[in-house]
Amino acid sequence: MARLRDDSIEWDVLVIGGGASGLGAAVDAASRGYRTALIEQYDFAKGTSSRSTKLIHGGVRYLRQGHIGLVREALHERGLLRRLASHLVRDLGFVVPIYDWWEGPFYGMGFKLYDALAGELGIAPSRRLTRRETLARIPTVRTDGLKGGVIYHDAQFDDARLAVTLALTLDGIGGTAVNYCKAVRLLKARGRICGVVARDEEDPAHPVFEIRARVVINATGVFGDAIRRLDRRNAQPLARPSQGVHLVLDRSFLPGDSAIMVPHTEDGRVLFAVPWHDRVLLGTTDTAVPRARAEPAPFPSEVAYLLRHAARYLARAPKRADVLSMFAGLRPLFSARKGSPTAALSREHYIEVSPSGLVTVIGGKWTTYRRMGADVIEKAATSAGLPPRESQTARLNLHGWTAAPALGPLSVYGADAARVEELAKSDPALAEPLHARLPYRAAEVIWAVRNEMARTVEDVLARRTRALLLDARASVEAAPRVARLMAVALGKTTGWADSQLAEFTKIGKRYTLES
Repeated sequence: MARLRDDSIEWDVLVIGGGASGLGAAVDAASRGYRTALIEQYDFAKGTSSRSTKLIHGGVRYLRQGHIGLVREALHERGLLRRLASHLVRDLGFVVPIYDWWEGPFYGMGFKLYDALAGELGIAPSRRLTRRETLARIPTVRTDGLKGGVIYHDAQFDDARLAVTLALTLDGIGGTAVNYCKAVRLLKARGRICGVVARDEEDPAHPVFEIRARVVINATGVFGDAIRRLDRRNAQPLARPSQGVHLVLDRSFLPGDSAIMVPHTEDGRVLFAVPWHDRVLLGTTDTAVPRARAEPAPFPSEVAYLLRHAARYLARAPKRADVLSMFAGLRPLFSARKGSPTAALSREHYIEVSPSGLVTVIGGKWTTYRRMGADVIEKAATSAGLPPRESQTARLNLHGWTAAPALGPLSVYGADAARVEELAKSDPALAEPLHARLPYRAAEVIWAVRNEMARTVEDVLARRTRALLLDARASVEAAPRVARLMAVALGKTTGWADSQLAEFTKIGKRYTLES
């Protein structure tokens, strides 16, 4: 924050937004040697970027729609991410259960094309499975009429942890990233944007200050049009928010080592049941919403949709009482057309440079965040007249990279896992679990505060750990202890801890499905 407030500094690139697209752009800019800063009004990945299906994938449904170029690019980026963030991105087999005779050869041919598009960065070849092989991989699938299956390979990851990793990577290569700092106004000189007026959300005494920059990038996702209207009041909307909902179930609903993929549901979407952090993630929906909210909530119809479809493919149908947590995320889909169904809108990213020089990036997905970042920095550098420099991110190992990632709950820390373990061993109290139903220890709270810019109980339980998503009730029960630990680490009062606990309890209820 002191660097941001230094009015002698003019940044080459200032990014607004700490999600996938913003962090990707900032890391790309810093990798080129541009003086780079990023501000985020909430926490890193507070919005869409922590609420995904946790997949790094080419997009099977886009292949069916004929978007060959989009799939090829995504598969290329998938391959790069497996190399550059091996502690966060893991291979996963996806099984398509086959109930009609024609599905085997039909999907089999499609996945062979998927394999071919991945080229030398492919994971493993797809293949047909017998009925016995299918049940060995997904033992809880519905057996009535099951003829076999097809297996293909993609990758999964931890989205919020990747966002934190990118913020730490940015810091490590000379950039500056700050959360809880909001852009409230754009600065202009001779009709050209030259920075922002920002508000430090944690400093009530001196909250507002100016940040000067040669180019400002608007990477705020579903809130992008609000920033564009700071530049031009009458700016026509570029983004159409679409809500995707996920339910989290106990691992007993899918105890095998593979995910289930249903390629075509009643509304044309793909349905996934994915093992993740010893839970099962069920998703997703595609529901148009009228406006973006910081904390979206699932609609009852979306919950019913997912439970209904899960019951068609799982031998034991999940009930409302089985849902450990639920969450909703908003996709910032690019749309120049009004009235289009959100499932038909582009998942590709779109970059706009306004007459005054504001660079806005809309759309995209986590898999292609690095490519989005490179593209937007190319546009921004040209617009601002920055010296042309090559992106280095295709060869930049992300923070925590290690040739031999740790196993178990600490694996997401990569090379930092040993230091987290040392912290846990330094004090018996820090080695204790936060909750019997959660895979986290008290040391991870202290680590998040000291090393990962965690500022609130929600930061720790929702994004530094994934407790809120794994078991909403358990996370609320763990919150008092987390608040006390954080208050000591941050030098806060018991009043601060009480306030944080009350706020997180309200948030936790939004993730809990009443039976």
